[in-house]
This record gives sequence, C-alpha cells and structure tokens, in this order.
Amino acid sequence: MQKFTIVVCDHIHQKGLDLLEAHPDIHMINAANEPKETLIETIIPQADVAITRSSTDVDQYFLDHAEKMTALIRAGVGVDNVDIPGCSKQGIVVMNVPTANTIAAVEMTMAHMLSCVRQFPYAHNRLKQDRVWRRQDWYGTELKDKKLGVIGFGNIGSRVAKRAKAFEMDVITYDPYIDPTRATDLDIAYTTDFADILACDIITIHTPKTEETIDMITAKEIARMKDGVILINVARGGLYNEKDLYDALKSGKVAMAGIDVFDKEPATDNPLLDLDTVTVTPHLGANTRESQQNIAVQAAENAIAAAKGISYPNAMNLPIKESELPDFVRTYLEMAQKIGHMSAQLTSSGIKTLKVSTEGPISDYIDSLSTFTSVGALSAILEENEINYVNAEYIAKERGLEIVKEQLPNTSGFKNLLTVRLSTQNGSVLKISSTVFEESQQRIVDIDGYTLDLEPKGRLILFKNNDQPGVIGDVGRIIAEHAINISDFRLGRDDKGQALAVVRVDDEVTPDLLKELEELDACISVRSAEL
Repeated sequence: MQKFTIVVCDHIHQKGLDLLEAHPDIHMINAANEPKETLIETIIPQADVAITRSSTDVDQYFLDHAEKMTALIRAGVGVDNVDIPGCSKQGIVVMNVPTANTIAAVEMTMAHMLSCVRQFPYAHNRLKQDRVWRRQDWYGTELKDKKLGVIGFGNIGSRVAKRAKAFEMDVITYDPYIDPTRATDLDIAYTTDFADILACDIITIHTPKTEETIDMITAKEIARMKDGVILINVARGGLYNEKDLYDALKSGKVAMAGIDVFDKEPATDNPLLDLDTVTVTPHLGANTRESQQNIAVQAAENAIAAAKGISYPNAMNLPIKESELPDFVRTYLEMAQKIGHMSAQLTSSGIKTLKVSTEGPISDYIDSLSTFTSVGALSAILEENEINYVNAEYIAKERGLEIVKEQLPNTSGFKNLLTVRLSTQNGSVLKISSTVFEESQQRIVDIDGYTLDLEPKGRLILFKNNDQPGVIGDVGRIIAEHAINISDFRLGRDDKGQALAVVRVDDEVTPDLLKELEELDACISVRSAEL
C-alpha cells in the first residue's frame, strides 16, 4: 500500500491529528513543536502535503525544501503568510479552510451587534470595575424593526441574516456574485443598488479582502448613511477605512461600531481603541472550541484527499478565479473531481473516452468541470503524482484518452445535473450522474441507470445482482464476517429484474471480501472505490 506523508507544521486540535493517525494510507509527522529550521530543512523535504497555520511562513526558504510537496493546507481562512504564486510555480496546490469557523464568526457578529445597541461592555465595566450603579446612563435601542444591511451573502453573511430575522429585523443584502433567489427564498430582500445598504440602521460586512473590497466603506459612503448608523466588521481588516470610521465616530455620524478585525494586527495602539463608541475584540471570530476542532478536522480531511489526488477543496491557485465563481459552481467542481476519481476506480480496463455532460445553469462552466473531472480520473489510474489542473488535458491526450464535453437540454428534473461517462478499451461504459442540493449537499443520483441518493464519500462497494430474496442479508453477513462495519446501504432497482447496492463501509475493502461477494449466486458484478 502506498503511503503519503503529511506534515503538520503548527498546532491543530487533537481531533485532526487523530484523523490523520487513523488513516491507513497516511504517515503523519507532527512537527508543531520542532524548531522552524529543523521543520523546514529536515522534515518538509519528506512531505507530500503540509498543514500550516499562521506560525509557519510558506516563503521561498520553505519552498526550496518542499521537494515532494503537491499540496498545502492553511488550517484557517487567511493565507497572508503563504507565497501562493511561488507555490503555483512549484506545482503546489494551496487550500484554506474557509467554512469551519462559520458559526463562530456568525455568533461573534451578533455579539457585537447586541453590544453596540445595548452598550454592554461599558455598562459592565462601570459596574464591575468602578462599582457604579447608574441605570440611567445606559439607555440602548432594540434590534427589533431595525433595518440591517448585509454586505456579502456567503456562508457567514447568510447565516447572520437568518439570525437577524429571528430578532424581527428587516434584512436586506447586497452581493453581486449570488443568485438573488438565495436571499429571497429566505424572505430576505436582495438589492443591486448599494445605496439601499447605506440607508440601513445597522450595516455588517462579510466579504473577502480583495482589491474590490478594500476600503469598501470610506468617508464618501459614510456621508450617505443615516445619522446614528451602527457599523459591524467581523470579516477582514481594511474593509472599512479606519481613519474615516474614526472621524465618523468622533463626529457622531456613526453612533457605534463593533470591530473584531483591524487593518494592522496586533492593534494595541489603534486610535479606535480610544473611543467609547466602539466595542472591540482581538480578532476572536474563530476562537471557539468547536471551530478550532472543525478547522483541524477539515484540514486533515482535505490533506488526505489532496495527498491521494481525490479532490482539492477550496484551492486558491487553480487556473480558475474561484472568487469570481458563484458558490454553487465551486461545489460542483469539487464533486466533478470526486466523480471522475470514483469512475476511474470502477472501470475494469483502460479508459478510452471520458465524456462530461451537463444540464442546467452549470453548463456555463463545462470547461472547468471537464478539467476537474479529468484530474480526478487521471489521479486514480496513474502512478505518477503529477496531475494538476493545468496539465490534466495534455496528459490525457498524450495517453490517448479522449475528453468530450456535452451541454444538454435540462430534461432531468434537477436544476443542475452533471453526468460522467467512461468508455473503456474493452467496450464497457460506466455512467454516473450527480447533482447538488441546498446547503452544498453533493449527491450521486444515478449509476448506470439505477436511481440512488448517495453522498460521494468514503469506502464504497458496488454490488450488482439479480433481484431476488436474501441478497441483502447475504451481502451484510459476508461483510460482517470480515469484521467490517456498514455505515450506509443504498439500493437501486431496474425493470429487468436486477439491482445495484452501494454499501459504504468504515474499514478497508480487501480483495478477499470482494471475492467472497463475487461468489454469491445472485452476483453479476462487484467493484469498489474510495473517496
């Protein structure tokens, strides 16, 4: 069994380490306590994949020693300490973990919003530190019936909006990169006119830090706001111009501001700290026990998937500007690579043709989907760990693999449908169709004409059989005799007296297990795949 070396450069939650240690294909080196010189000069040369946080700079010194590395996971959101162009030149895919701290950031936003309207920090300090009981000094206002403007309606902004609705606020969002129905389906107003946001009582911003969003709120925008507006920033420093915000707070144009992130951190000498109309926290958006565990687990899962070439979730240096893609497309790209990887594992001979077919709005991105599918398929059949998004189609052509793209009318009944067909050199054809439901739920909905509802993950056994009594019991018994636990069992049937069972198991699928299943009288074929 080929083993991949994953180096953990900085401290992550124990749950992530446990996941890496438990995986049979992974050799994990926990180098979080090693001196940086030892880490980079002695340990990094061994790494197929590295997991870093803010304590390790991925600079030229680091890259000069990353001789085998194919992927790097930044366990968190920010990649300021990663030389992404340098990684790209060296063929290293850089990923972050942008959603693991979602709930923590959402709840921190609500905490700042409540602190601003009720001035909790100042009332707390006056009573606890000064021992002064003066209720008349702390008249606040209520969130109910206030108009909240949400800039950015991604994972965090959308959840802030939903919680604000629970406070009976009137919520409107501005995000030119989403389908407006994402907001309106939640009974949240959507606008393409930024002036509608500037007219709100409270404004909160939830965008990445890009050239487009730096200084998104300056004196010019503040001048158009209501007198007494409240501004919240738990996203990234620099989205509000700090000098202009300071001046507006001093003048009273902005009544209160809740700030967790600053342009330059640590921000111990930032002028905003001198004002009594600001609630501040030292970049605590992700600082919950739950989010740190989620970050570690997601980073570990992504590292394992990247090491094995299965997928590269949240890759930062793809030949596609992910920041310009709608959220739903990113999920389809990840799924396309998984389906390609799964399909190649299920074929019995060399692949002759890979056809990617699309239905629905996802068809606009068929070139990217084809590339991702190709990477997944090739990484499953080539021993060389050399496949990436730039060279996949070239290597496919070099090896005689034809890639076909097909945009079809939407007749499936799904909003979007992605179908991958592999034709092999022995004439067999494998077809897998998949879609994505709300909240980024990836699902396989058809395998070779058998209707299913299957999440593309884990160790899978595909058992095709004559549809007769006792088969499910026999399959379960044989798997149990191999001391393997079944975590999911999905069944599809056709009108020709045949059925397809897809069984997800917790442990390695051995050749002996597959042989025993194949010997069942009802068995037509049995195959396995791992995602």
